[in-house]
Amino acid sequence: MFDHYSVLKEETLKGLAVKPNGTYVDCTVGGGGHSERIAAELETGGKLLAFDQDLDALEAAKLRLQPYSDHITFIHSNFRNLETELARHEIETVDGILFDLGVSSPQLDRGERGFSYQQDAKLDMRMNANQQLDAHEIVNTWPYNDLVKTFFTYGEEKFSKQIARKIEAYRKTTQIDTTHQLTEIIKEAIPAPARRKGGHPAKRIFQALRIAVNDELAAFNDALHQAARSVGLNGRIAVITFHSLEDRICKQAFKKWSSMKPVPRNLPVIPTDHQAPFNLLTKKPIVPSEDELDLNRRSRSAKLRIVEKIGSWNDEFTYREGWKKS
Repeated sequence: MFDHYSVLKEETLKGLAVKPNGTYVDCTVGGGGHSERIAAELETGGKLLAFDQDLDALEAAKLRLQPYSDHITFIHSNFRNLETELARHEIETVDGILFDLGVSSPQLDRGERGFSYQQDAKLDMRMNANQQLDAHEIVNTWPYNDLVKTFFTYGEEKFSKQIARKIEAYRKTTQIDTTHQLTEIIKEAIPAPARRKGGHPAKRIFQALRIAVNDELAAFNDALHQAARSVGLNGRIAVITFHSLEDRICKQAFKKWSSMKPVPRNLPVIPTDHQAPFNLLTKKPIVPSEDELDLNRRSRSAKLRIVEKIGSWNDEFTYREGWKKS
């Protein structure tokens, strides 16, 4: 069963300002919680496109959202294909786009998916089971330097070199097949005093591997800019992030989009091509309430940011962080 808690559900619905006859995109439908609230607001003419690259999640969402099936089109695809899919469905602009990033609870809790260091399973971590690259390939074949770069960039792990060396030494004699094998190697590589603080010692490495396997940051950066081009005037983009790397991409992109280009002095009016294409609606991110945290502790790192389109898009507002697969 794909029973996923949808974080900041009411805040997200309010932020999107759903119009009954509008067209909306949920780029990460997951268990369908946010899509259910959006679809409930739609009337005749209203549309929702629900994306997910995880087929299990998509099938579960179809069951949950069956009462709203007249309004919803389900799309099995990575959200970095947003513009391609909109064109395929003959949609030029939309009224709102939602990104709810991160791994869903069912993906973490189902050990066979290999996302969790708390359950023993084959190293995998693929959101899309049809893709070739998985965590097993990275851990067993990537060179030392690529492992260090991945662990440090995506996991912000200060013991990246030690862990990469330990993996390199271990795989010379034994293939690393399971999550528990990898977890024990990580524990051995990290000094004992460091293991006793800061949470589980494998947490950052598993995060880094998941991001690398699914090319998450580059995919999000690509899709976010596609969303900026695809949303219509007065349309909104809402993004829920769960860790600092994806939140930085969102925060800096939104800041750039909502900032005017420098204007020559002594001009009586601001030229149209110098106006910012978006208005930042969340000066500070919206975070879960204490009541929500009592219901779901996994919500504690969530941040919601929202922008509204107020002008024409210009590619000069593109934010480039340079996220690429190692």
